[in-house]
Amino acid sequence: MGQFSSITGVVTLCAMFFGRFALNKWGWGPSALITPAVLLATGAAFFGFILAGDAISPMVAAIGTTPLMLAVIFGAAQNVLSKASKYSLFDPCKEARDTPASV
Repeated sequence: MGQFSSITGVVTLCAMFFGRFALNKWGWGPSALITPAVLLATGAAFFGFILAGDAISPMVAAIGTTPLMLAVIFGAAQNVLSKASKYSLFDPCKEARDTPASV
């Protein structure tokens, strides 16, 4: 569990650097959509490996693993990337949205 938290912290730190440029270039609206896009992509891969496990088993065996192992890897990646994108992009965009433009 400690290794998972460490990886989440490192990925979040890297995403913070990317988030700074994303907010400056695209604004808070498109930047806030990165979090759902990350969840959609990794979730689709996770459920794809779960549901199509028997059909893709020979192709996955060629790289020396199983569909279940790939599902576990993509599930862990989803957990890490969703937390990182939420902490570094979604929450700051939510705060930027609620900040008045003129005082």
